Amino acid sequence: MSLSAHLTELKKKHENLSEAVEKELRAPGADTLKVAELKKQKLRLKEQITRLSV
Repeated sequence: MSLSAHLTELKKKHENLSEAVEKELRAPGADTLKVAELKKQKLRLKEQITRLSV
């Protein structure tokens, strides 16, 4: 897999996690542990994207 394709895939996963966080937060009785885990995953992806973009 090329670097640009890998970055594109990571960005897509990051966007999907953003949507999942928003969806969870809008749901009644949002699971804060689930939201926290999704945010951690999102941050790890963002760090990977940043490292690979330099």
